[in-house]
Amino acid sequence: KNIFVSLIKFCAVNSIIKLFFSIPQGQLSILQEKIDHLERLLAENNEIISNIRDSVINLSESVKDGQKNPEAINFSQGSFSELLPSASSLLAVDSEDCLFASKSGSHSSDVQMLDVYDILPFDNPDGGVWKQGFDITYNENEWDSEPLQVFVVPHSHNDPGWLKTFDDYFRDQTQHILNNMVIKLQEDNRRKFIWSEISYFAKWWDGVDTQKKDAVKRLIKDGQFEIVTGGWVMPDEASAHYFAVIDQMIEGHQWLEKNVGVKPKTAWAVDPFGHSPTMAYLLKRTGFNNMLIQRVHYSIKKHFSTQKTLEFFWRQNWDLGSSTDILCHMMPFYSYDIPHTCGPDPKICCQFDFKRLPGGRISCPWRVPPEAIHAGNVQHRAWLILDQYRKKSKLYRTKVLLAPLGDDFRYVESSEWDQQYQNYQKLFDYMNSRPDWHVKVTTTYFLVYGENTYGTILSLFFDRMCIAFCILTLYKYLIILCNSRAAEILYSFALVQSSKFEKMSAFPSVDNYKLLTEARRNLGLFQHHDAITGTAKDWVVVDYGTRLFHSIMNVKKVIVDSVKYGFFFSRYLLVHNPTEQERFSVVSVTVNSPKVKVLSPLGKPLTVQISAVWDGATTVSREAYQISFVAHVPPLGIAVYQVLEDENSEAVLADYNIYVRHSRQDNPDTVFKIKGMQNSVDNIILENAYMKLWFSGMSGLLEKINTKEDGKNHQVKVDFAWYGTTSNRDKSGAYLFIPDGDAKPYIFTDPPTIRVAHGKIFSEVVCFFHHVTHTVRLYKVQGLEGQSLEVSNIVDIRGEYNRELAMRISSDINSQKRFYSDLNGYQIQPRLTMSKLPIQANIYPMTTMAYIQDVGVRLTLHSAQSLGVASLKNGQLEVIMDRRLMQDDNRGLGQGVQDNKITANVFRLLLEKRHGTDSQEPISFPSLLSHMTSLFLNHPFIPMTINADSGVPELINTFSPLMSSMPCDIHLVNLRTIQAKVDTKPSDEAALILHRKGFDCRFSNKDTGLLCSTTQGKIKVHKLFSKFRVESLTPTSLSLMHSPPDARNISGINMGSMEINTFRIRLR
Repeated sequence: KNIFVSLIKFCAVNSIIKLFFSIPQGQLSILQEKIDHLERLLAENNEIISNIRDSVINLSESVKDGQKNPEAINFSQGSFSELLPSASSLLAVDSEDCLFASKSGSHSSDVQMLDVYDILPFDNPDGGVWKQGFDITYNENEWDSEPLQVFVVPHSHNDPGWLKTFDDYFRDQTQHILNNMVIKLQEDNRRKFIWSEISYFAKWWDGVDTQKKDAVKRLIKDGQFEIVTGGWVMPDEASAHYFAVIDQMIEGHQWLEKNVGVKPKTAWAVDPFGHSPTMAYLLKRTGFNNMLIQRVHYSIKKHFSTQKTLEFFWRQNWDLGSSTDILCHMMPFYSYDIPHTCGPDPKICCQFDFKRLPGGRISCPWRVPPEAIHAGNVQHRAWLILDQYRKKSKLYRTKVLLAPLGDDFRYVESSEWDQQYQNYQKLFDYMNSRPDWHVKVTTTYFLVYGENTYGTILSLFFDRMCIAFCILTLYKYLIILCNSRAAEILYSFALVQSSKFEKMSAFPSVDNYKLLTEARRNLGLFQHHDAITGTAKDWVVVDYGTRLFHSIMNVKKVIVDSVKYGFFFSRYLLVHNPTEQERFSVVSVTVNSPKVKVLSPLGKPLTVQISAVWDGATTVSREAYQISFVAHVPPLGIAVYQVLEDENSEAVLADYNIYVRHSRQDNPDTVFKIKGMQNSVDNIILENAYMKLWFSGMSGLLEKINTKEDGKNHQVKVDFAWYGTTSNRDKSGAYLFIPDGDAKPYIFTDPPTIRVAHGKIFSEVVCFFHHVTHTVRLYKVQGLEGQSLEVSNIVDIRGEYNRELAMRISSDINSQKRFYSDLNGYQIQPRLTMSKLPIQANIYPMTTMAYIQDVGVRLTLHSAQSLGVASLKNGQLEVIMDRRLMQDDNRGLGQGVQDNKITANVFRLLLEKRHGTDSQEPISFPSLLSHMTSLFLNHPFIPMTINADSGVPELINTFSPLMSSMPCDIHLVNLRTIQAKVDTKPSDEAALILHRKGFDCRFSNKDTGLLCSTTQGKIKVHKLFSKFRVESLTPTSLSLMHSPPDARNISGINMGSMEINTFRIRLR
């Protein structure tokens, strides 16, 4: 019945098409308008058409099976299909959705950073007292008509782990800073102080009494104490994924709202190693209007200083207007410490760091100590620092100057508060008493600075040019990043379910919310710029890893409990799809017998591949076997599969060829067909319906790809290379990458053992080198997973000395020194490899993908982990996979990088045919296929087994929370249950966070296996969920901190391309 109703609707649309073609020749413009209207109508009715397709497929299967399939599961509005996706299916892309990518980058701006890179010599001449700058002069009467306003901002930068663990820093320093802050600010209402890291502030708050809490609230109300940014940490901006950056920001802002009732107004980032435009966008959408940054390459700071563009509006390069503009203040000098913040001469500024007074534990390295301020020296000392303030102000366009006053873990002792505040107050009082000096100085809270500045507009900016990308516990971070999102979504669904059914009242919602909160905070802690970067002491890294491990266990419990109590599943293999797309993907699990069969949710036997589990390169385990099958799971849903032991199993065994230097006699295996072969010059070949691959018979490494769609051969070679470090005094370390020249080829004296598997579901080539086990797997399935190669490396360089291992992909693509890498998994940044820069300055962060292209082809390396990427030669991409360095690089850590572990890296290599124009665009976007490939790589299916209590009834075998796949270009970033106003319970609201991705239409959308369309960013709320009713949906700022003045319940979502929007949602 549903099918025929849908067919009637579809036929009605079809009759309109026929009617249009009866219009006379002279009314073509009217025809065009009606066709445009029809296209929009078809997009809205795509769900109907998709349902027809699903239903027809299901019916055709039923006919083949000779039955009517009465037990078909209601998958969405249509039915669940057991087939692989149709080989000819095309994504329904609205033509208007293709316009965004073609228009982006066409607008003008004052400064483009690639142009700046082009003109800068990147030399380092001696600038005098400002070593990496220039001599600054001024006329004393410049401020006669408008006095200089100086805002001195006392601060203390507290790293949540670096040389000490988070807890050790808190015990030894941070708690004392905050305790003294409450006392010392109350002594004089002219005193001000700012604070950033909520991870520390929350820990302190939980341990103090009501009296101190009330005092803090008064200080905030009176403008003496200000929270800046207010995230859980001050995150790294190169390696962190935008999901995790948003999550830690929400955690900080939600904590502040609940406990202190404050909303930060200004962002403050003095220590991350470079800055990403993604962060500027996220801050703008969070509700900030101004931000401060510090760590930028000195050549850029010098250039901006000469142009007086250190204050500017930072705009996203894809922004077609100015909606993403955020006012940014760039600090001009080397560091955020006191010697480098009052002015250009650190020798003089250090004399105004009164913690360094004679007799203290630290002194000025320039050997001129500070002097305590008194009546006899105040005039001279005030004039000395005013001279620095004036010189610094000459680098900006306004008569307003910001002068930070702090450093790492400052203001620990009560004495330092007195030293700094009392001496500076004497200087301020004197300067303010001299009208002829035309200056007004105060310690004010940071907002005032933002209200008194203006700037120029930039559309494209920079990020860091250093190499702290490889981290030791990255795999744990990835597991929790992937699973914490899945846990958030499943918990939110289970919480609603538990309120609907009495039998689900046993769901431990409060206990699980506590576990979820701990996981959020540990994931947030790991975004800290000394955590995810690997720039912390060995034992601090162990502490991060331990926290993440505990959170992985907690998140797993939340997932299992949400499924077990929320959806009444029986005891079988459950597969959760954490993406918002209906999906066919290969699932592999380990079993203890090769005699198995797998039944679908409909009870149908599936095609299964049995693969060996190996002990080393050539020995088959007798204890375990791997089974692989294609699972079909609804968006954000769960499907239940039965894995049964069956002596008459029809599962297909993989065959193996093992290539060794000297062929050996085959030892017949009792289960698998294994053939021993000798390394040879003959190629090893794998192929599926989309491509054919050639591998070297000597090395086992990829050499060539043939794309079957056009029959073309593409040279795509994989190899490995070593970087050493220079013999100069400055060497590579945790922070710095200073190689001894070009990378040297990874040379192996003996050919590696190569193990080739041929199977029904996938085939693969595994090469066993001394330092890396390299695998290329080709899935033999229709749809998205068959269109790219899975590449994985297990790296072990624990025995090396000052070496860094890179994987290099060389192709015949004419990339012309350009490549493209993502920023934080959010957007793509064009890169230009510059010969005037050293190798280390041409390596950039890659969070999820990088690609090269020419007019006809794009080659994308998708990554499941943050790494450094470069394209040092035409047609080449290379990634740094691990680093082992034996010395400190004199940047404060005091150790090398020697705590290496065996590290797994996973990639997808996607070769796409381009239909288009110039390959060197000012802005670039992935294709829809590329976006989905990245999504599936970073959010794989989650298989699990659950032992339900015997008393729990078996009600369902598929859970399908959405009516259908979401639009192809909209990603559900999170569905995050919001905290209750009191205690630690969850509320009945969740944060629904959506991201509409920008994409390039000049690529094929054929045979992706996806059942989605694009809808110009429109979603009808009542058609979103199938198991739940949306009681309310209201827009809010990204971190829930602000609601628009006209906020109201909405029935439809309408998003612009590239935008990330948050909504408060209440489900029933």
